[in-house]
Amino acid sequence: MPTNYNTQTTVNTAAPQTYLNKTYYDKNLLVNAKTQLKHAQFGQKRTIPNGAGDNVEFRRWTLFDPKKVVPGLVEGVTPDGQSLAQTRVTAQCKAYGAYVEVSDWLKRTSYDNVMTGSTDILGEQVGTALDWITRDAMAAGTTIQYANGRASRNAIQSGDILTTTEIRKAVRTLKKNKARPFKRNGKDYFVAIVSPDSVYDLQSDQLWQDVSKYQYGEQIFSGEIGKLFGVIFVESTEAKVFKQSVLNAVNANTSSSKKFVLKNDPSEEEIEYFSVAGNKFYVGSTEYTVASFDVDNKEVTFAESATNLTADTVVWTDDAGAPDANKAEADVHGTLVFGEDAYGVVDIGGSGNVHTIIHAEGSTTDPLDQRTTVACKCDSYTACILNEDWILRIEHAVS
Repeated sequence: MPTNYNTQTTVNTAAPQTYLNKTYYDKNLLVNAKTQLKHAQFGQKRTIPNGAGDNVEFRRWTLFDPKKVVPGLVEGVTPDGQSLAQTRVTAQCKAYGAYVEVSDWLKRTSYDNVMTGSTDILGEQVGTALDWITRDAMAAGTTIQYANGRASRNAIQSGDILTTTEIRKAVRTLKKNKARPFKRNGKDYFVAIVSPDSVYDLQSDQLWQDVSKYQYGEQIFSGEIGKLFGVIFVESTEAKVFKQSVLNAVNANTSSSKKFVLKNDPSEEEIEYFSVAGNKFYVGSTEYTVASFDVDNKEVTFAESATNLTADTVVWTDDAGAPDANKAEADVHGTLVFGEDAYGVVDIGGSGNVHTIIHAEGSTTDPLDQRTTVACKCDSYTACILNEDWILRIEHAVS
C-alpha cells in the first residue's frame, strides 16, 4: 500500500494507474467499513449460490418433549408415534450503496486527498448502514427483559439502568433456553452488545473485568471492552436505542376535523413517523391513526375523525420510556445478549463485502473529462434471527 499518496497523482485516466488506485481504495474502504460492523461479526454466515434467487430459508428441527419418555414403556404396548416438525426462518437479500462525484477542478486544487477521503467516509456510511440493518434485525426479537422488573418499555423509569443483576438474569434465561454458548480458549461465553452509556453504568461495579485484565491478553473482537459473569461485552455507538418518535403540539383549535397542523416544525424522526400510514399516535390522551402527512404544510391527516382539538394539546407517541407530565419520554437502550447461531447474516455468491466502484474522467456521460465518481457498494446482504430463545434484549434506562 503506498505511503506517500498525494493529491496530484491520486487519479490518472491511464488504465494501469486507475487499476492500481482502485486496489488501494478497495483496501482503504474495506478497512473503514469493517470497523463499523460490530453487530454482524457474531452472526452465522450463509451464502445463497448465484442463480438461486435472493431469498434464504433457515430451518431447525422442533425438539421433542422429554416428559413423554420419562414414564417408560409398558410391556407389549406400542406408544403413539411422534411427528417431525421444523421451524423455518426466511430472509431476503438486498443491494446497498452510495457514491460521490469528484470534479477535476476539486482534485486539482484541494489540499487534501479527495479520493482517499471519499472512500473513508463512504466506507463508514455504508458500513454503518449494514450494521444498522443487522442491529435492527437482532433487536426485533421476542425474548425481552425489562430492567428492574418493569412490565413494558413504556414503564421504564430513569433509575432502571443496566446492572450486574440484569446481566445475571439474562445469562440465566439464555441457559434455561439452552442457548448454545460461543467458545474461546476452552471456555464458554455469551456476547452482549452495549452502548457507551450502558458501559458507563456497568463499569461502576467492582466485579467488572476490563479487557486489559483478561487471562488471555488482548481483545479479539472488534469493540471488545470487558467481561462479566461469562459474558463478553462489545461496545458500539450504534447499539439499539428506542427513542420517542413524536413530541409536538396542535397549532390551532379544530372541530370535527380529520386534519390538524403541527405547532412546531417536525423533526426528521417526526417526518419519518407521520409519513407511514397506519402509525399510531396520541393527541392528549386519545389515540389516532395516521392516514397521510403533508410535510410542507405540517398537516397531519387522521384515519378517524377528531373532535374539538385544542391548540397546544400535546401530540406524542408512547414508544420509549415512561412519559413525564409533559408526555416526554426518555430513551430506552436495548442491550443484546446472545449465544452462537442466534442470528444469521446472508449474502449471494459471496458478495456481502463492500467494494469500490471508480469511474474515471472521460466516461460516455463526461465529454469534457470533468468528473470522477467514487462509489461504495455491497452487492447483497441481509440479517435475521434464527432462534428467538437464544437472543435476549434487556431494555433499560441509562444514567
